Amino acid sequence: MPAFFRSYCYLLAIFLVPMFAGAANIRSIGVPYVQNYVKSVYQAGNQNWAETKDTNGMMYFANSDGLLSFDGRDWQLYKLPNDLIVRAVAADGHGKVYTGAFGEIGYWTTNKKGIFTYTSLVKLIPNEFRLNEEVWKIYIDKDRIIFQSFGMIYIYKDGKIQGIRDQAPYLFLFKVGDRFLIEKLNEGLYELTDSNKLVLIPGSRVLQTGVLSILPFDKTRYLLATSKNGLYLYDGKTIVPWKTPADDFLKRYQLNNGVKIPGNYFAFGTILNGIVIIDAGGNIIQHLNKSSGMQNNTVLSLYLDDRQNLWAGLDNGIDRIEVISPLYFYFDKAGKFGTVYSSIIHNNKIYLGTNQGLFYSEWAPAGSKQSFQSFDFKLIPGTQGQVWELSLFDGKLLCGHNDGTFQINDDGITKISSVSGGWILKQFNSNWLIQGTYTGFAFYNKNPQGNWMLGYEVKNFVPSRYIEPDGKGSIWVSHAYRGIYKITLSNDGRKQTALKYYDEKSGLPGSYNINVFKLNDRIVFSSKAGFYIYDDIADRFFKYDHLNKMLGSFASSNKIIPAGRNKYWFIERGRVALADFSVSGRLDIDSTKFSILNGRMVKYYENISRINNDIYLISIDDGFAIYNDSNVSGTGKQDLPAVLIRKFEKFADRIRVVSNLNDIQIPYSQNSIRINFTLPYYRQAKVEYQYQLKGYSKQWSEWTPYVQKEFTNLSHGEYRFMVRARVNNQVSAITTLNFTVLAPWYLTKLAFVVYVVVAILLYYAIKRYYKYKLAKHQVRLREKLQHEKDEFLKRESIVQQQRLAKIQNEQLQADLDRKGRELANSAMNIVYKNELLQRIHDEIAELKDSNGKKLAPEQLRKIQKVIDEGMNDERDWILFENSFNETHENFFKKLKAKHPDLVPNDLKLCAYLRMNMNSKEMASLLNITLRGIEIRRYRLRKKLNLEHDKNLVEFLMEL
Repeated sequence: MPAFFRSYCYLLAIFLVPMFAGAANIRSIGVPYVQNYVKSVYQAGNQNWAETKDTNGMMYFANSDGLLSFDGRDWQLYKLPNDLIVRAVAADGHGKVYTGAFGEIGYWTTNKKGIFTYTSLVKLIPNEFRLNEEVWKIYIDKDRIIFQSFGMIYIYKDGKIQGIRDQAPYLFLFKVGDRFLIEKLNEGLYELTDSNKLVLIPGSRVLQTGVLSILPFDKTRYLLATSKNGLYLYDGKTIVPWKTPADDFLKRYQLNNGVKIPGNYFAFGTILNGIVIIDAGGNIIQHLNKSSGMQNNTVLSLYLDDRQNLWAGLDNGIDRIEVISPLYFYFDKAGKFGTVYSSIIHNNKIYLGTNQGLFYSEWAPAGSKQSFQSFDFKLIPGTQGQVWELSLFDGKLLCGHNDGTFQINDDGITKISSVSGGWILKQFNSNWLIQGTYTGFAFYNKNPQGNWMLGYEVKNFVPSRYIEPDGKGSIWVSHAYRGIYKITLSNDGRKQTALKYYDEKSGLPGSYNINVFKLNDRIVFSSKAGFYIYDDIADRFFKYDHLNKMLGSFASSNKIIPAGRNKYWFIERGRVALADFSVSGRLDIDSTKFSILNGRMVKYYENISRINNDIYLISIDDGFAIYNDSNVSGTGKQDLPAVLIRKFEKFADRIRVVSNLNDIQIPYSQNSIRINFTLPYYRQAKVEYQYQLKGYSKQWSEWTPYVQKEFTNLSHGEYRFMVRARVNNQVSAITTLNFTVLAPWYLTKLAFVVYVVVAILLYYAIKRYYKYKLAKHQVRLREKLQHEKDEFLKRESIVQQQRLAKIQNEQLQADLDRKGRELANSAMNIVYKNELLQRIHDEIAELKDSNGKKLAPEQLRKIQKVIDEGMNDERDWILFENSFNETHENFFKKLKAKHPDLVPNDLKLCAYLRMNMNSKEMASLLNITLRGIEIRRYRLRKKLNLEHDKNLVEFLMEL
C-alpha cells in the first residue's frame, strides 16, 4: 500500500459504525436530551472508536486505553496486551466480545473462575496473511466473525482464520441487512458473499470518493454517504446522487459516519460540527453539537441500541442521546436571556419571561414545512427586569412584571397596570380577572376595544403569591410564611368585607408553605404533609386522604398546574409528574419520563404552559423544554432488561470478590456476604430494586434505590437470591443467583464419621474407665471402712483416755481438795496450837503462889521460853509450805520469780492471804499483833506495786 494512501486511510479512520434500532418520531423543535459521560467519570482515554451492546444489556466501547464496559452505573476498563488502542468492538450475543487493534484480534469472555479475560486469535492467522495494521471493523455473521483492516479481511470460523487480500486497498466494510459491502479505492463497491468472495457491484465505479456509511434507505434502495460528495442512492443497478438540503452541511463539516433510526430518519456524525439527523426527504430535523449539549463536535462513531439510545463515541468523551425522548430542549448556552420563570407560545411566537426581561423568537406553526427549528431570541424593549408570569386570556397575552403588568402585542408592549409584582392572574368571573401582587389584589376588565385594563386595586394586604377564587364570591390567598386567608369582597368588589385567617388551629399542618390551587373545580391546599380540603360547614380543614393515597410521594407537591383534558402537572420541590384523572376513581401518574427535569426548573416558580392537546412548553433554568405527549404514546412500552448481578462479595477479616456467579460455595467462616446489582437501563429514570433471599426470608423487600444488599451470619445451607427492578411502575423479570453456605467443619460428613468413630472409642474408653473407677472405688471403700474402723477405735481410745484422765483429774482434784482441807486444817491446828500456847502463856503470867503473889520472873522465864519456841517452830511452817506448794502449784516459786525482794515473812503473809485467812488468824500464825498484820499488809502492797484500788487478796488468788 503506498505511504500517501496509508496516511489518507488512517486519516479517514475517524469515520465509523452504522447500526439500526427500533422506532421513533423525531421532533425538529429543540434538541433531544443528551447525557454526557466525561473522561473523569469513565476513567479511560479520550477517544472512543466504536460501541456495541451484548444480550444482557452491557455496553462496550472501543477506547484508546482499551475495552471499556458500562452497566448503567459502573464503568470498567480492560487492557489489551501492550496497552493497545481498541479500534473495533462487537458482541456475538453468546458471552463473547470481539475486539480489534493494531496487529491484534481476539475476544473477551468470562472464564471458569469468573474473570473477564482476553483470548488472542492472532496465532490462527496464516503466515502469508500476517496482521500488521489497525483493525477497524468487526461484524458477527451467524457462525463467522469478520475482521477488516485497510489491507485485509479476516474470516474467523470453526477455529480457523481465512484471509482475503486484494491489490487495491479497502476502505470500510459495512453490513446492510444480510449483505456485506466494502469499497476498494478507485474501483467501486464489492459485496462479500457467504463463500468469502468479493464480487463487484455493477455501476459502483461512479463513486469518486470514500464511502463512509451505507444505510438501508427503503425496501429496495441503499443510502451511501461519502466523505466529500454528499449522499447517493443505490437501487441495486445504478448509483445516483441524492440532492438534499443537508448536502452543504455534510460536505462543509465532513461527514464521518452514519446510522439509520427507525421511522425513516438518518443520523450522521461529522468531524467538525456534531450530529445531524435528516428525514427521508433530506431535510435536517435535528442538529446536535457542543452548543446544544454535546461534549465534543468530532464524532468518531455512532451506535443505536435496541432501546433507541443513540451513542456517540467522541474525540473526547461519550454521549448518549435520547432520540425517542418525549422531551426536547433549548438551552441558552451563551447566557443571552438569563433564568426562565415563564414561557408561552402565541401568534407563532415563543415568549420567555426571565429575570432579565421578556424575550421572543419566531415559532414555526404546526404543519409548517420548515425542518429544523432555530431560535433567535430578542428582548422586547421596555420589559427589562423580573418577569413573573405570562398568561393568555381571551386571545390577549398578559405579562406580570416586577414593575407592573403589560399586554403583549407581537414584539411590542402596552402597560396596563403600574401595580408592582404581578405574580399570578386568575379568571375571577366572566368579565373580570384577579391578580395577586406584592401588596394585595388588582382587578382587570376589558375596555371597549377588547383590551384588558386595570379596574381597581385592593391594597394593604399580604403579598398574594397564590390566589384562587372559589366561585362563591370568596378568594383564597396563601402566604408563604403566614398561612391561608379567606377574603370576602363587597358587592362591587372594591373592598374586603370579611377576612379570616387559618393555621394549625383550623386543622392545617402549620402556616409555612401552604399553597392553594384548583383541582377538578375543587379548591385544594398543598403542604409537606399532603393535600387538604376545606369543609365550609365545620369551617375546618381535613386531609384529602383519597388524593394523597393515589399521589404517593407526590402528595407533598407544592404546586399544581392544569394540563388540560383532566390532566394536571404536580411539582414536588423540583420533581415533576403528570397525573391523569380521565378515568373516574383512578389516577395514572407518570414521573419517570420527567426525571430529566428534576432540579432544572426554578424552585417554587415552576411554569408549564399548554400549546395544544399534545405539546407543552416547560420553563427550565437556562431555556425551555418541549414535551410531546403523542411522541410517547406512539412508541409503545418496551420490556425492561433483566437486572445484572455484578459482584458477589464475601467478607470476614477482609473483603473478597467472588467473580464466578455460576457455582458459588462459601465457607462457613465467611458467611457474611454483599451482593451488588444494577439494571442496564441507560435513560434518565428513577430505578428501584426489590429482592428476596430464599432460605433466609419469605417475603420480598420494600422497593429501594440501593444497588447492594448485605447478609451477615448466614446459617449453612442453600440459598437463592432473587432481584428485580422497577421503572415508572414497570417491573423487570426476576434475576436469580444460587449459592451455598458450606456447613462448618464440625457439621460435615467427614466430621460425622469422625464423631461416630470417636463415639465408639469413647464408649469403650468410658466403659474401661468405669471398670477402673469401680475397682478403684472398691479399694477406696475398703480403705475407707478400715480407716473409719481405725478412726472409731482411735476415737474410742481417746474417749477412754479422756474418761481415764477425767477420773484422774477428778481424783487429783479430790486429792487437791483433800490436801487443801488438810492444809486448812493444819493451818487451823497451828492457829489453835498458837492460841492455846498464848493462853497458856497468859495464864502462866497470872499464876500466883500460895501466898497470892505472882511468881517470880525467874521462875516463869524457862516456861515462857518453851512456849515461845513452840509458837515459833519452823517445822510447822516448813510442813505448811510443802503442803501449800502442792496445793497451789508452786505459788512461792512464782511469787519469788516476779518479786524477788520478798522476805520469808512476806511469803508467809502472802500464803495466808491466798488462803483467805482473817487478820486474827494470821496474827496468831505469825505471832504478831493485829496492828502488825496491818503494817505488814501495807508494806506487802508496796513491794508488790499494787495500785490503790487493787484488792491484795484477789491479786494473790489470780497469781
